[in-house]
Amino acid sequence: MGRLDAEIFLGLIHYPIRNKEGNIITTTITNLDLHDIARAGKTYNINKYFVINPIKAQQALVKRMKKYWTSEYGAAYIPNRSEAFTILEIVDTLEDSIMMIKELTGKEPLLVATDAKIFPNSVSYSEMREIISVSDRPFYIIFGTGWGLTEEMVKSCDYILEPVWGRGDFNHLSVRSAASIILDRLLSAEWWEDKC
Repeated sequence: MGRLDAEIFLGLIHYPIRNKEGNIITTTITNLDLHDIARAGKTYNINKYFVINPIKAQQALVKRMKKYWTSEYGAAYIPNRSEAFTILEIVDTLEDSIMMIKELTGKEPLLVATDAKIFPNSVSYSEMREIISVSDRPFYIIFGTGWGLTEEMVKSCDYILEPVWGRGDFNHLSVRSAASIILDRLLSAEWWEDKC
């Protein structure tokens, strides 16, 4: 039995994040990540897209942008962008977003980490699609910025997706590109035709 109605949430983590020296930092929110991941999320019928950053000035920027695109001139100027921004929420912590998912769904979400490294318990996209198709719990796919999620955060997740590989050895996609590819690999309609 397929679940085209599966509840899927996305999280873009800005803290805690590693820098290239391995130190824990807070990364800066970028305009393109807000727009492009929200648009990809809406295309694949994501319930909510959480941006996780505890810095109040950064949160204010996101709230201003969302207000502009959903309730002001921007909504009339580009209605599709307005619709995409309706799924975006800004929160302080991953735990805050998990609590919101519990309130929205009444269930504890299964956390799915994404990373450019392979872990011993990494799952393939076909395995993850099968898990989504049979579980009645919501899924929360989290993405890192900077140099990626902390190892502790990755290990605390229920699942870790295998890295996105193309045809070559290069493996340094922007997070918005990786999010779009992963959403397509997991939720594209072609994968679900025989499940519904």
